[in-house]
Amino acid sequence: MCGLCLRALDTAPQPVDLCQVRRNGVKMDKVYEKLQRCCQCVRDRVDFVPRVALILGSGLGDFADNIKVAAELPYNEIEGFPVSTVPGHAGRFIFGYLDEVPIVCMKGRIHFYEGYDIADVVLPVRLMKLLGAEILFLTNASGGVNPDFQAGDLMLITDQIACFVPNPLIGPNIEALGTRFPDMTVIYDKELRELIKKAAKETGISLQEGVYIQLTGPSFESAAEVRMVRTLGADAVGMSTAVEAIAARHMGMRVCGVSCVCNLAAGMTANPLTHEEVQEAAAGAALRFTKLVQESIRHF
Repeated sequence: MCGLCLRALDTAPQPVDLCQVRRNGVKMDKVYEKLQRCCQCVRDRVDFVPRVALILGSGLGDFADNIKVAAELPYNEIEGFPVSTVPGHAGRFIFGYLDEVPIVCMKGRIHFYEGYDIADVVLPVRLMKLLGAEILFLTNASGGVNPDFQAGDLMLITDQIACFVPNPLIGPNIEALGTRFPDMTVIYDKELRELIKKAAKETGISLQEGVYIQLTGPSFESAAEVRMVRTLGADAVGMSTAVEAIAARHMGMRVCGVSCVCNLAAGMTANPLTHEEVQEAAAGAALRFTKLVQESIRHF
């Protein structure tokens, strides 16, 4: 096991001595075994310790152009790592510096609707933590549920609803990663949210705030489902992010997130919803989205 992984695990509650586990003949959790293999595979190829982990959603595909790249690693070169199958998701890690901030970017994320087990969906987040990342910056494309939102709005995520997707912590708890019952009172770090709002103000970028809800997808929500999630308190709906945030908080990462509202959700307009529409709206907001994320990370 790589030294960096051991150092990262030293800060987690009740770390597990993997050698002792093997000597005692106890079978390690398969999820944890896969995570360790992925970590070792990355470390065999890339010697870089990030502080910030960034998951690039739709509209941020070119964000890596702003990074002084130290290394790139395609997902398919990491043993056992799930590979994104969604159009527009490149499927690689980018390691480098944004100004002086060492970051790792996921250029293309893994979605539950692609057929992966929920543990595989959050494996990248857990891996980036083991590689050294302390902060997780989540971005995504979403449908606007709040009637005051418009297509192209950027929304600072203040809280989330994740009860419609499998919780990634279900099953035997991996004590080396975190406690059995992690607190989720404040998932999205208050200080980081303030820094993002400060960056938005300094750059003149309009920023909405709201609650994000994750549904499974891949079908877009029905009009009735949109009315339901609005009643539950959601402002934007999508097919990612919430489970990643849960896994990150379980491991003690500080989490923040910004969503690009790419369309108004079903029933809020007379137009049918398409993935092409989402990609087009994300592309239209890309410059503002990129600038906001870039300036925010500089404040971290």
